[in-house]
Amino acid sequence: MILFAGIPSEAPIALAIAAAETLRLPHIVFNQRHAAHCQLRLEWGAGGLSGAIALGGSPIDLGAITGIYARMADVGVLPEHRARGRTPPDPAALARATAMCGLFDDLLEVFPGTVVNRPSAMGSNMSKPGQAQLITAHGLKTPPTLVSNEPDAIRAFQAEHGRVVYKSISAVRSIVQELRPGTDLSAVARLPTQFQALVPGTDIRTHVVGEEVFASAITSDAIDYRYADRQGRDTEMMPTELPPDIAARCVALTKSLGLAMAGIDLKRTPDGDWYCFEVNPSPAYSYFEEMAGQPMSWALARLLAGDP
Repeated sequence: MILFAGIPSEAPIALAIAAAETLRLPHIVFNQRHAAHCQLRLEWGAGGLSGAIALGGSPIDLGAITGIYARMADVGVLPEHRARGRTPPDPAALARATAMCGLFDDLLEVFPGTVVNRPSAMGSNMSKPGQAQLITAHGLKTPPTLVSNEPDAIRAFQAEHGRVVYKSISAVRSIVQELRPGTDLSAVARLPTQFQALVPGTDIRTHVVGEEVFASAITSDAIDYRYADRQGRDTEMMPTELPPDIAARCVALTKSLGLAMAGIDLKRTPDGDWYCFEVNPSPAYSYFEEMAGQPMSWALARLLAGDP
């Protein structure tokens, strides 16, 4: 039995649930918005983990669960735990939901089956420069990179490499933008930023699901194709195949990070070189599934069900 956890209407969760239904795989859903009304019991003994979860009905033994897919939101931002006009949130309900979700995070860490993904495995995404070292250790190239808050160093880097892009060095999502000549860099003194030489070529978003690899070639004239529509630009995607050695390195990199599923940003240059920019441990794969027609949700459901 699969356990899905998060907001069921969010596209990645919704697609995975729909895949499980289509494949007729037994599953249950922990709707995080109902966390205050759910119960979870964890016990650890000589036989390992035991316990049960009750999602508004009879408790379900954790031993019956084969895999967990979790995309949990911050409890405090959910509508039911925010003030409505002059009506303040219920502190007791917020405390209970927070405790339930905190205990669920503990379950994700110790559950013996497949988890997509454990909270502790998300850590590499907190530092893009640190993650880059892990990427290169698996034989994948990364672009020339500078992390700095010194305008003179940044201008020298730009003079050396010509076209340069910049983005956040943390897990906070940022829009990748090109550094234009003459840009005022005074604000960067307060915030170290990652600058990289712009790599020409085709973006290849690759999703690793267990041992399966799904690569999508992206055509866009935007610097950051994810936000092309904001600039009035188009984005197109189609399935593609990775060279076997690149695919194997992506799978090995995902496993080394303790992940069962990952979204990996690659680029293939006109000369046939491959570069890797980062690994997303909680990818919104639904965007790529819908755009490129890749069946990641089916692969995810089968992985969680223990179906080879």
